Amino acid sequence: MDKKELQKDWYVIHTYSGYEDMVAENLKQRIESLDMSDKIFNVIVPKEKQIEIKNGKRRIVERKIFPGYILIEMIVTEDSWYIVRNTPNVTGFVGSGVTPSPISEAEIKSLQKRMGVEEPKYKIDFKVGELVHINDGPFKGFDGNVNEIDENKGKIKVLVNMFGRETPVELDSLQVKKV
Repeated sequence: MDKKELQKDWYVIHTYSGYEDMVAENLKQRIESLDMSDKIFNVIVPKEKQIEIKNGKRRIVERKIFPGYILIEMIVTEDSWYIVRNTPNVTGFVGSGVTPSPISEAEIKSLQKRMGVEEPKYKIDFKVGELVHINDGPFKGFDGNVNEIDENKGKIKVLVNMFGRETPVELDSLQVKKV
């Protein structure tokens, strides 16, 4: 075996969508029972927290960043590759050719940063230019067009027609509904 083969790297595994958590759990059990912890180190289903607003209520949900994919940190040998490849619901490694291709350290760092974000992002169901009705606050009853969306703060800017002029109004995304 050459030196490159004994290097610990991150790889991407493709699974059936919806089976990511089950495959990750299955892999962890197989690593333990087949004593591969010296070759396979880490199994991650990349997820991030988002704030979703449904029926006027906020809730934090965990969403998969890449549905159908799992990250695995391992040293690729015949044995470790065989164990991962033959785990139920694993359809293969992502990469070209016969052997899997590792992903870059920069990609992993970026993904881990995204997964570790403490503040969840708001999931706002509006598009720029969409007509909305303001149902709360001082501009209640007005209609306007969405001008800007700030998913980090959960705010949207709506252009409201007042006295013949378009006036931008910043609102919480809970204060408006689709027309």
